Amino acid sequence: MRWLPVLYVVAVLLLEPVTPVDWPVSFALICVPVLTAFAHGPGVVAAATVFSVGLEGVLAGTPCCAGRAVGYLWDRHYVASYICTVLVGGLGTVLAAHRTRRERTLADVRFVAETAQRVLLRPVPHRLGHLRLESLYLSASAEARIGGDLYEAVPTRFGVRLLIGDVRGKGLLAVETAATLLGAFREAAYDELDLPALAGRAEASMRRRARQLGGTETGERFITAVFAEIPTDGHVVRIVNCGHPPPISLRGGEVRELDSGRSAPPLNLGMLVEDPYHIDEYPFRPGDQLLLYTDGVTETRDATGTFYPLLERLRAWGPLPPKELLRRLHDDLLSYSRNSLQDDTAALAVCLVPEEHSVASPAA
Repeated sequence: MRWLPVLYVVAVLLLEPVTPVDWPVSFALICVPVLTAFAHGPGVVAAATVFSVGLEGVLAGTPCCAGRAVGYLWDRHYVASYICTVLVGGLGTVLAAHRTRRERTLADVRFVAETAQRVLLRPVPHRLGHLRLESLYLSASAEARIGGDLYEAVPTRFGVRLLIGDVRGKGLLAVETAATLLGAFREAAYDELDLPALAGRAEASMRRRARQLGGTETGERFITAVFAEIPTDGHVVRIVNCGHPPPISLRGGEVRELDSGRSAPPLNLGMLVEDPYHIDEYPFRPGDQLLLYTDGVTETRDATGTFYPLLERLRAWGPLPPKELLRRLHDDLLSYSRNSLQDDTAALAVCLVPEEHSVASPAA
């Protein structure tokens, strides 16, 4: 867009000598100020207006270009063209000033949104004890920086506790709901003795906040989530699933979903069943990797409407460290959807580092 006015002027200059004398193509220079306003500031638009008027006068008095004598410079038709160019230039200057203000406002809004994103979704540490962690967040909107997908990793006396969740709906309400859950998790993860108690504490916080917000959708403000715990004194991972896509275990070339079929209802819907939260325990040995993700991954579609084959992709890629795994997943999702994601996407990859590597790392 920045070069569009220049290309337009070049096109006019190329057309002028080859058009009939009665077709003064130079009148088309009236559009130059408006074209300039799309990508430049008011000062550049004003300069483009002066340039256009001067170029119209030059072309009007150049017989080799238009077949007219110098006396035609002040012909009433050309004077009208000069006046119109000045008026259009004034309009373009106003439009450029308005666009510049809007761009500054948008930049400020993006800055605030990015700050809110860092507060809401703080970057997870790349290393917690013997665990290596990486996170991924993709927004479905190019303008959006925050949404309802969330993740967190907290080191506690019980081990590292993990959370990934997906808020029903979009917009500011989803962001506020995500902030409520993250706040409850970050506080309760240090105190609750086990994952069912932790999930119950999050459930209570979500239910209380939903009642405070009120409205007809109180019962529909729910979050699917997975709570996971990797203790420091045992090679296991404990999981409580609340209506969320099951985590995936990657061990060497083996890729499988950790789904026992005992998923609890989403948070804020736990009152629908009695004793909803059950712990599932799986082996988690050095070198194993755990992938937590939101349904934005598996519900990504290609041009034919086919869902993203996550398990097939993971098996085809083979063993990858967390950072490389999420980078590959990021690129593949964008390629698969042709850069048109329909939903926000979050993922958290956790790898238990082999003990000999853990001992050698500090010395390195």
